[in-house]
Amino acid sequence: EFLEDERLGGILNKYCKFMPVDIVFGTRSIQEEDPSGEKDEEGKVKKVSVEVPNILNNTDPAWMKKPADLTEDDYSGFYRELYPMNMEDPLFNIHLNVDFPFNLTGILYFPPLKKTMELQKNKIHLYSNQVFITDNVENIVPDFLTMLHGVIDSPDIPLNVSRSYLQEDANVKKISGYISKKVADRLASMFKNDRESFEKQWDDLRIFVEYGILTDEKFSERSKKFYLYKDTEGKCMTHDELIAAVGESQKDKSGKLILPYTSDPSAQHTFVKEATDRAYKVLVMEGPLAAHVVGKLEQTHSDVQFKRVDSEIIENLIEKDEETTSMLDEKQQEVLKPIIQGAFPESGYDLKFAGMSPTSAPFIITRSEWMRRMKEQQAVGGGGFQMFGDMPEKYDVTINSNHPLATQLLKEKDETVRSTTVRYAADLARLSQGILEGEELAAFIELGFKNLQS
Repeated sequence: EFLEDERLGGILNKYCKFMPVDIVFGTRSIQEEDPSGEKDEEGKVKKVSVEVPNILNNTDPAWMKKPADLTEDDYSGFYRELYPMNMEDPLFNIHLNVDFPFNLTGILYFPPLKKTMELQKNKIHLYSNQVFITDNVENIVPDFLTMLHGVIDSPDIPLNVSRSYLQEDANVKKISGYISKKVADRLASMFKNDRESFEKQWDDLRIFVEYGILTDEKFSERSKKFYLYKDTEGKCMTHDELIAAVGESQKDKSGKLILPYTSDPSAQHTFVKEATDRAYKVLVMEGPLAAHVVGKLEQTHSDVQFKRVDSEIIENLIEKDEETTSMLDEKQQEVLKPIIQGAFPESGYDLKFAGMSPTSAPFIITRSEWMRRMKEQQAVGGGGFQMFGDMPEKYDVTINSNHPLATQLLKEKDETVRSTTVRYAADLARLSQGILEGEELAAFIELGFKNLQS
């Protein structure tokens, strides 16, 4: 197979694409003007096919040049040279150039990252004196930087050693720290000099930055200068700006500042609306890293606590020294509880009564913030919460004792009507949380159509 032109050419193109001397592999045909000067019918000199040496490589790649000698078009052109099959343009780039205490040159490109965190590693190419070595740069650059694209060229990275040795090599540690700092400095500079543009790119940068916050402590500290929170109205704020914006209004009765957030504004719309109707600022914390990120942010900023909007009824989301009167006494609640309990599955649902606004839903299903975070962190990986992955789901069902349905159920004498009403209301509550499925969902839909005909 190594005698085949395609196979041999592919190997040469991979390893010698940017070697500092010309690599000639056969010949190629080009069109040149006829040396005899013979012209065609239009009076133009005819073209003839000429065989010339086929030079495979670019001996003077962009990363070997000074940043001052390159334009944005040069950087874009080099990106296309590296990744001819990539359709999307990178957001921006960082040119690396240092010769002490180690030698390192390169260009790193920031690709747009999707909310689903489609990690495409092995996109950074490692070179040594312009000779390709590998596209596996784990343990050479911080883990979160392996999502970037581009080239790193350094003769100071030991090549014929184990990965475990690389982790302890002094030069590799310095190189890793240098690259992390350069990335943080560039992001801070962009935020400071052109905040409007930075905010427009934030959705594409956010997962990358959050991954860095979770895996690189020094980057996490530097990110305080440019990490942004976005609320449901699309406004971006730094931590200090957010604290100033919410003021005292979102402090609970113990003085803790509560920051409600949503991981899916559309799916959690009802809870979001209830919070914003109370003038609470609701943050958008989307993506697979959300549970990890809010935990990390709480560690970094001990003065705040994050709560997802669907983790509590609105009255308890930010607990105040306010009491809401219940229209049902304890005896009435004891009578009503088993009736409603029977409309929910036998396990996994804990019922409690609360005096809420009569306009709120009769039954509201929430999930414990702590338990949900543990399960989500386990699902993504890390956090040391593997045991929570196999635990069954648990839901809190809050019965609105001030809703007209509560008193209606107590007065209803027809057991069939009462049972059907309770079941329908319970199914509506489960449907709103996306946990009514299979046969139960089919039965609910069938009952809904029957009600339309009655």
